[in-house]
Amino acid sequence: MSDYLPVEVIIDVLKWLPVEFLVKFRSVCKTWNRLFCDPSFVSAHYQASLSRPPNNTPLLLIRSSKNIEDYYFLNYDNDGFDEFKQFPFHVFQRVSHFMDVGSCNGLICLLSWNRDVMNFVLWNPSIQKYVSLPPPIIVFGQRSKFGLGFDSRTNDYKLLIVGVEKDGNLIQPCLFSVNENCWRRVAAIAPNYEVEGCISPAFVKGAFHWLGYHERNDGAFSNKILGFDFSAEEFFEINLPESLIGLCPSDLSIMNYGESSIAVLFRVNFESNECWMMKEYGVVESWTKVFVFQTFRGWYPPTLAFRNNGEVILRVGFGEIALHDLNCQAIEPRGVKIGDFLLSVSNYVESLALLDKGVDVRSFSDYAIDSSGYLFLKNA
Repeated sequence: MSDYLPVEVIIDVLKWLPVEFLVKFRSVCKTWNRLFCDPSFVSAHYQASLSRPPNNTPLLLIRSSKNIEDYYFLNYDNDGFDEFKQFPFHVFQRVSHFMDVGSCNGLICLLSWNRDVMNFVLWNPSIQKYVSLPPPIIVFGQRSKFGLGFDSRTNDYKLLIVGVEKDGNLIQPCLFSVNENCWRRVAAIAPNYEVEGCISPAFVKGAFHWLGYHERNDGAFSNKILGFDFSAEEFFEINLPESLIGLCPSDLSIMNYGESSIAVLFRVNFESNECWMMKEYGVVESWTKVFVFQTFRGWYPPTLAFRNNGEVILRVGFGEIALHDLNCQAIEPRGVKIGDFLLSVSNYVESLALLDKGVDVRSFSDYAIDSSGYLFLKNA
């Protein structure tokens, strides 16, 4: 790479550069091009991005809707929530209506239904690359659960699908490996729990989490957190705080609490909300109630995400961001409105994932969906 600096020094410098620079630097030489696509460098670059100094402000991925179309924005996680860049998601909507079913390490997983056929796309908006996945080997219903995760042991992105029967029980786990480019059945048996249809998942500590429950004959509930470890490819369970175990599961939701833990929200009624955070991941005794707040101006503001400084991001009005300060228990609208409706806000770190496998997103308009629901290349 250089006659003056050791290769190790050059690599160490390059891994700290922003994604947009590295994409341009691919044309410097073949050696750099191969380096930036190497899984070990992609992983090292992502870890460096996570640990950048505080003056490099973290980013928030914001998904909003306007006139039935979805939009994606990257905003700085600062006081002003200044916009960093906008992603051209409308390219995908030209072919079919794709919905977001998860994100992980800079990738977003999109799903489009056509009859009983699932069309999945993994999209890296940072580098505007995507891959279209082959249809799953099993036909799944629309109540199925999806989880996008990263296997740090093999540097592999994986997509989990767990089928849900009519009675809500989990069946037939199926897994897609980006490295292997194929679907396969998961040997592990899914826990025999029912799943509430509207419950959102959370990916943290290399595992996918969602809420499951049993309903006894007397109508009482028993709730638990269900998990799937993407490296071990095994399911596991985490107990909830005692006060949440017997609640109606439709009043609970799970979400990430920063990069290293999970939180459970409890909608007490239409006037108040509780949040429980697992301060030490996997340790049931560390569950802590971190806040309770009442309605804001007479209505209940949905919780969207947690900032790195511990503040809670809420949605007030139509598409406006507000912050909930846990210290003074005050809710303060920030005057930042994106679209008609804010659908989700999550922490985001740009990555080089799919740089070697992905297709330029601008070429997606060359695709269409046939009568069977399969993606095909026009004029091929």
